[in-house]
Amino acid sequence: MTVAASSAVAGVVVPWHRAHIYKVLVCIVLALIALQYLSGAIDRRSIETIFTINTSRPPHQHRTLVIYGTGGSAAAGSEDDMQDESTSNASSSSISISGPRASEASGAKNASSIESSAAGPTSNSKSSSDVNASNNGNNNNNNDDDDDEGSREPPLCPAVPPNLVGPIAVSKSPPDLSAMEKAFARVKQGGRGAPVECRARYRVAIVVPFRDRFPHLMTLLYNLHPLLLRQQLDYQIFVVEQEGTGQFNRAMLMNVGYVEALKERPFDCFVFHDVDLLPEDDRNIYNCPEQPRHMSVAIDKFLYRLPYSDLFGGVSAMTTNHFRMVNGFSNVFWGWGGEDDDMANRIKSRGLHISRYPANIARYKMLTHKKEKANPKRYEFLKSGKKRFLTDGLANLQYEIMVKKRPKLYTWFLVRLTQPAQPS
Repeated sequence: MTVAASSAVAGVVVPWHRAHIYKVLVCIVLALIALQYLSGAIDRRSIETIFTINTSRPPHQHRTLVIYGTGGSAAAGSEDDMQDESTSNASSSSISISGPRASEASGAKNASSIESSAAGPTSNSKSSSDVNASNNGNNNNNNDDDDDEGSREPPLCPAVPPNLVGPIAVSKSPPDLSAMEKAFARVKQGGRGAPVECRARYRVAIVVPFRDRFPHLMTLLYNLHPLLLRQQLDYQIFVVEQEGTGQFNRAMLMNVGYVEALKERPFDCFVFHDVDLLPEDDRNIYNCPEQPRHMSVAIDKFLYRLPYSDLFGGVSAMTTNHFRMVNGFSNVFWGWGGEDDDMANRIKSRGLHISRYPANIARYKMLTHKKEKANPKRYEFLKSGKKRFLTDGLANLQYEIMVKKRPKLYTWFLVRLTQPAQPS
């Protein structure tokens, strides 16, 4: 009886101990899974920093349109000062302009807030005793070192620009042109901007197809220049205007902008920008994408929703090589519509794909305008577009530059377009 009871107790105790062991093992496995998940979340946050609103901005601070002036010369400085600004080491100061007339006072305000600290790397001068001590048998080497210090390039700009603020206020009432030119003292003649505190990672050409919308153009420049300066890009804005009153050909104007911009200097990529779209978030970086990027994902007119997945119109970015690879835009789309869908087809035909920023970042407001007359053959041309990819575009582009000027805020081309032979 005693032996039987002992066996029964042993049969109960052994499974009970095993159950505890299993529970311990399960807890260890769950703890390892949790640690792996947390480490992965931390890694993802480091990658997605560019899509995070700058937490240094106080929650009560109102969104403002930030205009940059120079540290060395005030926003109301002379034109000579503006031309020589790229050689100065003064850091940029920022002022907020919230009303249509506010930038007229920006010169005085900016002049009173000049920062004395240098933006570029400082060079350490040697004392005479140090120089004499180091000259024993090493004079030539020391002279070379001094020359290197004087010509040393500034550091490369960070991958994520540090001055981004996230959502920004869009101004639809810009000041007059002279006030804008004074406010944008950091912008060089011809609409070129670049950081002075570091070397830009990208050289970007902004191409704006244009006709008969000068107020819209001024509004776009007033909103776009501050954003591009904060993004630390080496950029230039090209406005390509179609001569005459015939049907508008947006695609050909963008092809012209591509060709003519590369005659100015090399560019890494191009952003093709409708004149009536104003960006609402400076985290929507106008840099060079690995894949063609559709930038105007969420527009207020469409309730901030993407109308369809292959949309490539409004604002789009492509590297110089990708644009050449697809032979540019088609030249056959006279009138509204079709050219952006044709470009989407060209992109896919070359094994590329359309990329996008998240919709909460790639947001735009659209200025009201009269709609262009639609091209009645746009669907027919889209259907037969694949046959023309190699022959219709940059390959058969014909135009004449009637006028070229370089005002302060942009480079302007007045273009006479020649219609290529119609496709069969």
